[in-house]
Amino acid sequence: MLRLLSRVVAASSRLGPRAALPPLPCTLRPAAARGATPEIGGPTRSVWLLCSSASGRGPLGANPRLSGLSCGCGALHTEGDKAFAQFLTDEIKEEKKIQKSSTLPKMSGGWEIGLNGTEAKLVRKVDGEKVAVSFNINNSIPPTMEEEPQEGQKDAENEGRAGKWRKSAGSAETLQGQKEQPEIISTPNFVVEVTKLSNNQSLVFDCHYPEDEVGRGDEDDSDIFAIREVSFQPTAEDDWKDTSYNLNTDSLDWALYDHLMDFLADRGIDNTFADELVELSTALEHQEYIKFLENLNSFIKC
Repeated sequence: MLRLLSRVVAASSRLGPRAALPPLPCTLRPAAARGATPEIGGPTRSVWLLCSSASGRGPLGANPRLSGLSCGCGALHTEGDKAFAQFLTDEIKEEKKIQKSSTLPKMSGGWEIGLNGTEAKLVRKVDGEKVAVSFNINNSIPPTMEEEPQEGQKDAENEGRAGKWRKSAGSAETLQGQKEQPEIISTPNFVVEVTKLSNNQSLVFDCHYPEDEVGRGDEDDSDIFAIREVSFQPTAEDDWKDTSYNLNTDSLDWALYDHLMDFLADRGIDNTFADELVELSTALEHQEYIKFLENLNSFIKC
């Protein structure tokens, strides 16, 4: 063996620094007569390590998390992906269990609904006017401030999102010592466009749900939605002008604000409409959430 190494070194010195060294044999000592595992010769141990790592069998071989999983698509698959896909499968089943209906709820008042992904638009025509309400369910769920679970209560973080839909799904039962989770509802900002068919302008209302008004029910007659801004926009243009004056209601006279709210109520935008819009948006958001989980599961599984 020493002679072989001497010959290799001598040959490389003659060929120069750029010449490639020939592959060295991975020599093993003969196994013992009793069938023991062949031992690695001392002078050739470093050579064996290099040979083994090149083929992925030695200490420098492939990561076990990245091996043994393949669906034939050529993409990367790991044990973590497999566990992730199983979690998503279980989560989708739970979400579908608490889904109220596979169809969206109807809006009273003769509204026609149009959907484009996460965007929705409601339209109705009354006495020479067209009223359109548009909203997007993205980022429409307000954050919930939950108390830390006490002893004997189930940790909400371990339940996943499905556990927080119990109240929304109509289940008012609670386990012994377990506090019912808050309802997840979608309260999107929405835009109301009132267009007179004989005019080329639309009166636009930017509305929202104040956090302190949502869920108050019939405690009083206060409005559950509010007007944030009002402006005039041309109806013939797709993009509204930033140069149009926006009337902010923060410093608005209350008498004028009440007249604006009455103007919307006369056209069907009242508390009843706002409640039904929350139900529609919540159902649409839950529907899109399940679709997202299904798409994510398919992507992980490839």
